[in-house]
Amino acid sequence: MDTPTDQHGKLKCSIEYTLRKIGGKWKTVILWHLGTEGTHRYNELRRLLPGVAHKVLSQQLKELEEEGFINRTQYDTIPPKVEYSMTDLGMTLMPILQQMHEWGNEHGDF
Repeated sequence: MDTPTDQHGKLKCSIEYTLRKIGGKWKTVILWHLGTEGTHRYNELRRLLPGVAHKVLSQQLKELEEEGFINRTQYDTIPPKVEYSMTDLGMTLMPILQQMHEWGNEHGDF
């Protein structure tokens, strides 16, 4: 099924737009951890997301940074240190993620 677009190819569906921005297997989980726990280093995120491949995590972080949802801060140290944190724009997603968290707790079979 095609997503409706206007004559300029722009999306007409706000849900489709949102999913294009935060869709992906790991993006919402990354945002949740950064939004609720604060800043994390790359390896900390890897430990929080068992099963995520290095390439996938790197790509998801890059896309979230490009969308303006997270900050990537690199420190000139040896060894190099990189930290990820939420931006103000990223924090606007927290009510949505909170609702997803609550729905999952209520309906999930863990």
